[in-house]
Amino acid sequence: MNERDFYTESPLSKKAVYTCPLCRQTTEFSVRWLRRTKKKAPPPGASQLDLAKFAKARDYLVRVDDFLSCPNPRCRRRFEIPSDQTVAFL
Repeated sequence: MNERDFYTESPLSKKAVYTCPLCRQTTEFSVRWLRRTKKKAPPPGASQLDLAKFAKARDYLVRVDDFLSCPNPRCRRRFEIPSDQTVAFL
């Protein structure tokens, strides 16, 4: 059974402030996340191993965006989101 069968997914957008490493301009960006919320009951046809995994499952966020584009018209370069988490548990 796939792990995605245990969760419902919904898009989420959060604001974060980053500095472009090339032009040093600080800007607020909207970063996209995917919220995975645990379902109320396990999926039908789950084995004992799947039920144990479902019992330990909890809600979490997965970051969708890995790169951002600088809004400065003279720069416009893409840069990677620096050392932030890609997964955050709720």
